[in-house]
Amino acid sequence: MCDPKTYEEDLKKYSRRDIGALAAAGMGAAMMLPRAANAVDVSDQDVTIETPDGVCDAYYVTPASGAHAAVLIWPDIFGLRPAFRQMGKRLAESGYSVLVVNPFYRKQKAPTAAKGASTPISDVRSLARTLSPETHTTDAKAFVAWLDQQAQVDTSKKVGTTGYCMGGPIVFRTAAAVPDRVGAAATFHGGGLVSDSPDSPHLLIPEMEAQFLIAVAENDDQRDPEAKNVLKESFAQADLKAEIEVYPAGHGWCPPDTRVHNPEQAEKAWSRMLALFKETLA
Repeated sequence: MCDPKTYEEDLKKYSRRDIGALAAAGMGAAMMLPRAANAVDVSDQDVTIETPDGVCDAYYVTPASGAHAAVLIWPDIFGLRPAFRQMGKRLAESGYSVLVVNPFYRKQKAPTAAKGASTPISDVRSLARTLSPETHTTDAKAFVAWLDQQAQVDTSKKVGTTGYCMGGPIVFRTAAAVPDRVGAAATFHGGGLVSDSPDSPHLLIPEMEAQFLIAVAENDDQRDPEAKNVLKESFAQADLKAEIEVYPAGHGWCPPDTRVHNPEQAEKAWSRMLALFKETLA
């Protein structure tokens, strides 16, 4: 899960050079993402999905015509918000049917963070604590099943899934929950992928069939430099391909609305994700 102390420390360490630019440009401009190369026209809508625990609100965006490989996106601790809608739309413009979920639907409809990624961690910490390995698994099964029922999804192709911050462990549990469907998985500054707990996400790797991209924040690696080695060994033992790299950026660098957003490194991570999806889902 996203560590509040870690994130708050990063705001101080990595954002000093960016805060002035954000103030000058305005948050809306700061959140603009480059249009996908060879972007296709897309259609988007807000949807609701029945799960064992209630009704989840989500954002669904797809190419305007045809059926395509599906991708399930798990947001960070600040939840489903405009930044993640933009990211979902951008991915759909590259030819994927994309579902971005509100992981906190049990307690509150999106947006759950009043100020997006500028919301104090203390305001959303209680929502994050409502989730567990069990909810991760039941949600993953429900969302993938929903995607497989959509006309815009080509079920002959594998599903991709991505997760940011606290979404990292959920990606692992998604890949293990529906291994016959998930063929590609990517985590960006994912927290808690390796621990001493008996329910550590990395212990699920033998149950997976997906190829992985794991983009690690440099300060997360500094705090736990052995985690990446455990992951590499675990994937190798399971005979699964995994690209694991430490990026020179702080925890939270990918979403465009965070104060630690690093556009150059975010674009690098995005390009590696697209390469993974092209190889495994196309």
